[in-house]
Amino acid sequence: MIASVRGEVLEIALDHVVVESGGIGYRVNATPATLATLRRGAEIRLVTAMIVREDSMTLYGFADPEARDLFGLLQTVSGVGPRLAMATLAVLEPTALRAALADGNTAALTRVPGIGKRGAERMIVELRDKVAAYGVGEDSPTPSAVSSPIREQVVEALVGLGFPLKQAEQSTEAVLNADPAADTSAALRAALSALGKSR
Repeated sequence: MIASVRGEVLEIALDHVVVESGGIGYRVNATPATLATLRRGAEIRLVTAMIVREDSMTLYGFADPEARDLFGLLQTVSGVGPRLAMATLAVLEPTALRAALADGNTAALTRVPGIGKRGAERMIVELRDKVAAYGVGEDSPTPSAVSSPIREQVVEALVGLGFPLKQAEQSTEAVLNADPAADTSAALRAALSALGKSR
């Protein structure tokens, strides 16, 4: 199993990159978002998943282990193979994909070519609990709240009070987006108030 490839970018195409590593050029399929970050001649490292079939061995490359794990998880759904899993990650970034699965957002999933309403519903049913185990929302804050200690403290306090992690994070992010200058106690009060109304 080839778990990662590091080397020089020889060629970038619409759906793949060729990376030379140890004198061998590896063709690695990747999403447009991943390919957009690469430059010919640059030294790169891609996390990879290797799919072995009777008639082929194909490498799929990802910017980080999270995307690779989601790629594998998507293929546990009946009817979803590597190509459809890659198409899903091409349309929905990992954060958006996990949110769509956790929230039961079929409209977002049906934007993927090849996924109809039934397929989207099957994905949600089969993966909703699994993406929760992956920590939906844990590392998908809004950019303004990425490293905010206030956010972390408020979420921790809400979880300590018995609110589900996902709910705590969503309400905290909404509060901090509405009032970025709020201190911990003000943000906690506002989040509690919002959660109280939704119960």
